[in-house]
Amino acid sequence: MEDPDIVKLFFSRSDNAIAEIKEKYGKICYSIIFNILGNAEDSEECVSDLYINLWNTIPPQDPHNLKAYVCRAARNLALKRLEYNRAGKRNSANVVYLSELEESGNNEISVPDNTEGNEENRLGALISSFLRTQKPEQREVFIRHYWFLDPVEKIAKDCSYSQSRVKSMLFRTRNKLKAFLRKEGVDI
Repeated sequence: MEDPDIVKLFFSRSDNAIAEIKEKYGKICYSIIFNILGNAEDSEECVSDLYINLWNTIPPQDPHNLKAYVCRAARNLALKRLEYNRAGKRNSANVVYLSELEESGNNEISVPDNTEGNEENRLGALISSFLRTQKPEQREVFIRHYWFLDPVEKIAKDCSYSQSRVKSMLFRTRNKLKAFLRKEGVDI
């Protein structure tokens, strides 16, 4: 079933909407969540929460890109669960790779034009713009590692690269991204 038809199912409040989402995007959502949490039980629970969240947010939301909407919702729920798991001395074995992007020593990123909510939108647009200028294989490795949180080993295996090549690609792309963001007036 095509994405616009699935969205229509949500708007008509059809129970089939969840079944269609499970069939079409269930595996990728579980993969995203598991890569963040590293725990099958928590991941399954988070996927169930995702379906409830989608049911409650579509409508009123009308996503133009359903896959991106669903993946972002899955990622956000997993990150919230990871934060919960780490709170109060609960421990999670998985380390979020995003800390690699903060290697410069200053963990805060400051974007000029401090309009409420505009900073994150502008930063996201800048990163998207930067990634569109990269070679497809570099973009794929970067997105798989930092968005889907795939480990280097999995990326290397899936792309038929050595682990050192993947690490090198990530290092170079991070450095290019930092230079690009500085050029655009983002303090890193």
